[in-house]
Amino acid sequence: MAPLLHHAAVLVAAALLALPARAQEPFTFITNWTAQAEQGGYYQALANGLYRKAGLDVTLRMGGPQLNALQIMAAGQADCVLGASDLQTIQARASGVPVVTVAAMFQKDPEVLIAHEGVRGLDDMAGRTILVSSQAHRGFWPWLKARYGHTDAQARPYTFNLQAFIADPQLVQQGYATAEPYALQKAGVKVQVFMLSDQGYPGYASTIVCMEQTLQRRHAAVAAFVRASAEGWKSYLARPAPGNALIRRDNPEMSEDQLAYGVARLRELGIVSGGDAPRLGIGSLTEARERATFDFMVAAHLVDPGQVALASAYTAEFVRDLRVLP
Repeated sequence: MAPLLHHAAVLVAAALLALPARAQEPFTFITNWTAQAEQGGYYQALANGLYRKAGLDVTLRMGGPQLNALQIMAAGQADCVLGASDLQTIQARASGVPVVTVAAMFQKDPEVLIAHEGVRGLDDMAGRTILVSSQAHRGFWPWLKARYGHTDAQARPYTFNLQAFIADPQLVQQGYATAEPYALQKAGVKVQVFMLSDQGYPGYASTIVCMEQTLQRRHAAVAAFVRASAEGWKSYLARPAPGNALIRRDNPEMSEDQLAYGVARLRELGIVSGGDAPRLGIGSLTEARERATFDFMVAAHLVDPGQVALASAYTAEFVRDLRVLP
């Protein structure tokens, strides 16, 4: 190389090195509970730099029983939130909140009914008291009544305290496949666990939900977040240690043993990797599943079809071409 050309090349290289690094775009995401394995994919994406690689500076904020994530997002203090299910989004739309489901990281809703030994199935609970939360009455409880003949006379409030169930062998209670069964196992109680999605309950869970205007104004950022999150879930199920370290940083009460149990159940039950994920990828949404959920909600009088159009409550555009296969 001629001396002048060499000198010019050195100057150009030096100038490039002097340029500041490309700023990461801030993005705030609120989860639906305190940090645990059920949010592992997001913590994994943060721990492994997947969000940073996608050009995002992601802040994960823990949810909890006293925090209304949808309300916070509607007030402009979060970009997207972790929804409990697609039912929640449809109900919010019906009440006038312009939210949209853009991905479903849980292809199978982990909601379960837990019974003591001797109960053979969901149709073997006639006459038994069933503890269900107030939210369940706007979700899976109407489906159970229609499908298995359960009645409101059987329902009693579930306070998220296991002592009543432990003390009474005739009780049945709701739970999450990755949570309550672990606590009961630690307490030495032998139980039967029945996952509703394995019996036909149609809803998605652990959904990524955003405001309609966010999808319009920050489309590229949402797309980057969804992709990196799907990659985070794939990585977490394979080797969860990095994500678990951040989970325990945010929630020191979460034990390694409970995290291991949660990850094992996520794998065994195909909660992330089941459904359409093997074919369409982690986080996939389909019109058929959304239609089944909507039709159930209409039949159960959980939503008035005159108040909300199904097509407004979800979009598959952010997951259609992802193909992050488990």
